[in-house]
Amino acid sequence: MNQPGLRERKKRKTRLALIDAALDLFAAQGYEATTVDQIAAAVDVSPRTFFRYFATKEDVALSSPVDGQEVMLRELAARPAEEPPFVALGHAMRAVVTALQEGDLTETARFLKTRELVESTPALFAGSIRRMMENERRLIAEIARRESTSPDDLLPHFAVSLFTAVARVGFESCHPRSPQDLPAFGERLEQILALAERSLRPGWDRPRSGADAARPGG
Repeated sequence: MNQPGLRERKKRKTRLALIDAALDLFAAQGYEATTVDQIAAAVDVSPRTFFRYFATKEDVALSSPVDGQEVMLRELAARPAEEPPFVALGHAMRAVVTALQEGDLTETARFLKTRELVESTPALFAGSIRRMMENERRLIAEIARRESTSPDDLLPHFAVSLFTAVARVGFESCHPRSPQDLPAFGERLEQILALAERSLRPGWDRPRSGADAARPGG
């Protein structure tokens, strides 16, 4: 794998510095009271530089979950073609959680700070829901691509809707507040995914042949 060049490393460093400064300012003085100028000043860059990385203050606040959504989409696209949709979605989510658990403490801190911020800020909670819905549409499109079907078909919509409902139960039933909570968080999510997979008939989310569909109970 090619290592990023100096320019890319500097850009990543600046982006992460803006995220960390923003999260610290949001925690100290509140999301609404914090300005883009203050975030930029904390990193010693201009507001113009801020806008090269983020279009809005909401973008920087929600960068951590959005990055996680990008990782999941890449993981889903990389899953073996023979995996049924729900199984592939589950493995993609597991990869995201594993990356979080095995990441450095700074990355973990960003995740935890963002969760706390979103839970305590109505505007960001609404923004987070909106972005999750946008991501669901992208997951639907990816499932449709994998299954060689249309994004308008019911199967991709149902598989993604069922998966996100199951995953939401896992996220809402365990609220990690520190890095020490992450193993329990991952275990809880694994339990709910395993329960869902046991409750579903194998292959339910794969198109069946006409002969199979015509069988009793098919």
